[in-house]
Amino acid sequence: MARSSFLFTSESVSEGHPDKVCDRISDEVVDLFFKEAVKAGMDASQVRVACETLATTNRVVIAGEVRTSLDEKAMKSKVKSVARKAIRAIGYEQAGFHWKTAKIDVLLHSQSADIAQGVDASGNKDEGAGDQGIMFGYACRETPELAPAPLYYSHKILEVLADLRHKGERNCGKLGPDAKSQVTVRYENGKPVGVTQIVLSTQHLDEKLTSDGVRKIVEPIIRETLPEGWISKDTVWHVNPTGKFVIGGPDGDAGLTGRKIIVDTYGGAAPHGGGAFSGKDPTKVDRSAAYAARYLAKNVVAAGLADRCTIQLSYAIGVSKPLSVYVDLHGTAKGKVTEATLEKVLPEIMDLSPRGIRTHLNLNKPIYARTAAYGHFGRKATRDGGFSWEKTDLVQSLKKAVAALS
Repeated sequence: MARSSFLFTSESVSEGHPDKVCDRISDEVVDLFFKEAVKAGMDASQVRVACETLATTNRVVIAGEVRTSLDEKAMKSKVKSVARKAIRAIGYEQAGFHWKTAKIDVLLHSQSADIAQGVDASGNKDEGAGDQGIMFGYACRETPELAPAPLYYSHKILEVLADLRHKGERNCGKLGPDAKSQVTVRYENGKPVGVTQIVLSTQHLDEKLTSDGVRKIVEPIIRETLPEGWISKDTVWHVNPTGKFVIGGPDGDAGLTGRKIIVDTYGGAAPHGGGAFSGKDPTKVDRSAAYAARYLAKNVVAAGLADRCTIQLSYAIGVSKPLSVYVDLHGTAKGKVTEATLEKVLPEIMDLSPRGIRTHLNLNKPIYARTAAYGHFGRKATRDGGFSWEKTDLVQSLKKAVAALS
C-alpha cells in the first residue's frame, strides 16, 4: 500500500541555468529548420534534426545531425543567429558570457543514411522509430494542470521571477538569469498540503547584495506563487545559502543539452525513460512518445478514471508500432477501470506509431524552444499548437471506449 503521509522534494532550474541555455539553443535550432523548410516549400514531416549544444565561458559549440535540402552555408549563419538571439532573450550580457561576443561554432552534418533507412517509410513499410527506448507519461490530481505539486511549484517560482526580471519589476532587475529552486512538499492522506523547505539560489548582478538582501526580494514573490496556507512559520528557507552568486551561467559552469531530464518531466515523482527531449525533431520517440504518454495519462485522469496514472511505451528502431503499452493506476481507479482495459483501449483511440503521434499532436512545426525551460509538462496548450500534448480532448473517446468494454 502506498504511503499517505510523507515529504517529497523536486527541483527546477531557470532559463539561464547553463544546461537550460543549451536546451534552449538546441530547440531553437529544431524550430529554425522547421521554419526554413516551410519557407522553402519542403514537406515539414521530412525535417530531421538531432542537435546538441555545449556552452562555456564566451563559447558555444553546436553539433549534431540534420537532413534538409536547405543551403548548408546559409543555414550555418542562421543557426548562429538564432543562438545569439536565444542568449540575448535569456538575458546574458556579461563579460564572461555575452550574446554579442560569444564565439559560436556550428558543427552540424548530414544524418546517417543507416539511421534514415530505419526511420523513413518505404514500399509497404511505415515510418519507424528513430531509436529503441522506453518512454513514460504521468498525471495526477495535485495541481490544476494535473502535474505533481513539488515540481509544478518549483517551476512556477522560477518562471515568475524570470518574468519580473525581464520586466525590471519588484527589484528583480537586480537578479541574474541563472537560478535554481527546490520545494519540499508535505503530503497528508496522499494530498499536498504544505511546504516544509524552500531553496532558491539566484544569480545577482549587484556584488554587494547579500543572501538576506536577495531573500527580501524573492520571499514576497514566492509567497504569492505558492498556494495560500502552504507556507507556515515552520517553513525553512534557504536563499542563496552559499552567499555570493555573481558569476553564473556558462561562465560559472559549463552547460550541455539534455542534462536536466528529471526537471523536464516529473521531478522524480514518476519514472523517466532515459532519453532527453531538447534538440530532437519529433521523429525521435524519446521526445514524441514521451509527449504521447503524458497526453494519454493526462486524459485518463481528466476523464475521472483514476487519480494517478503512469503509462510506459516502448519502441525498437525502424519499427512503427510500440512493442508494449503498460498502465499503472496506482490503486486510484476505485473500480472504474482496470489497467488491462486501458492497455487495450489506448492504442485503439490513438495511433502510437511515430507518424501517428506526430500527426495526432501536430508536432511537425516550430513549437519547441518554449519547452526548454520550466518543464515540458504541466503547461497550457496554446492556439498555435504549442504543448498540444497537454490537451484533454480524448476524455469523451476514452469514456466511450471504456464503457464499451465494461
